[in-house]
Amino acid sequence: MNQMNLSQLANSRILDQPVYTPGKPIEKVAEEFGLVAKDIIKLASNENPWGTSPHAMNIAKQALQKVHLYPDGSGTELIDKLSSKFLLNPEQFILGNGSNEIIELLGHVFIGADDEIIFGQHAFAVYKLVTLLMGGKAVSVEMPGLKHDLKLLHKAITPNTKIIFLPSPNNPTGTANSTDEILSFVESLPEHVILCLDEAYAEYLDNPPDLRRFITAGKKVICLRTFSKIYGLAGLRIGYGYASEEMISLLQKARQPFNVNLIAQAAAIGALEDESWVKQCRRRNFEGLRQMESGIKKLGLQYIPSQANFILVDVGNGQKTFEKLQKTGVITRPMPKELSNYLRISIGTERENDKVLTELNYIVSSSNIS
Repeated sequence: MNQMNLSQLANSRILDQPVYTPGKPIEKVAEEFGLVAKDIIKLASNENPWGTSPHAMNIAKQALQKVHLYPDGSGTELIDKLSSKFLLNPEQFILGNGSNEIIELLGHVFIGADDEIIFGQHAFAVYKLVTLLMGGKAVSVEMPGLKHDLKLLHKAITPNTKIIFLPSPNNPTGTANSTDEILSFVESLPEHVILCLDEAYAEYLDNPPDLRRFITAGKKVICLRTFSKIYGLAGLRIGYGYASEEMISLLQKARQPFNVNLIAQAAAIGALEDESWVKQCRRRNFEGLRQMESGIKKLGLQYIPSQANFILVDVGNGQKTFEKLQKTGVITRPMPKELSNYLRISIGTERENDKVLTELNYIVSSSNIS
């Protein structure tokens, strides 16, 4: 008698579900290549190289004294801060274990077997992963020039379309749509379509698009933000979404209790209180982008102009270049096969940017990319 295995008991769609593969941690790279961990620079995950604000760090340390207690399951104090910042009602916010969790909550609440979910061909991988996990149909739309073409996104809408994911700036390309483009796009959407504007990198823009008036007017819009990027809290996993009270109340039904930990909530409150740190990091990032662009041009390489905290560079063979850089203690991010000639490099400190440019120069000048 043949024994039944677990795969036979699993939901059938799980068997073909793609898995998100993160990069190797610094310690593992050091061990593998015989390097000193403190000398390795990680420019792979679009983290803030200057860290979180000292004020936020102090608030987080104070919160450590209370870790024997459950966190505020409603995130009251943090949501009140966000409510004041955005001039929206507290009932219009939801907190997540990173904004990734809110993408998953959207899937739980809205995605069924007959639903089509639209996103750009080179957009954040989690949109597709969540769609497939929930049994929906993933509709990938071409991105000419590696930028979202909103006319093409609109053309892809059918009566079965449920959600459109639009990240601006987009990861991994760094491209962003203009405010006018996005506002016109929202106005043109039919009643049965939900727009999720992913604003993970919005703080790197001087004037990000503002969709609050559409939310107030009853448009089916949700905006997502994160504390992982410019706020430097990636390790604490905290993000938020804002939308209509009806939208948020539906998402709350799918949210797990105590999904955002006590330390994360405290640090996020402190981060919001230190706007000067955000401005400083935005300025430093802009300077780092210019440094990287100048260096890449001198190497004779092409890149995609970015409005975020990373840059996509055409190195000819992304995987081999990634491997060669990693051996020198520089961790970057290779791209999937559709973008296999590119490498995504996060903006680091001035010293870190110099390091990656120096190592790239050696690889390029010695014709080591093939």
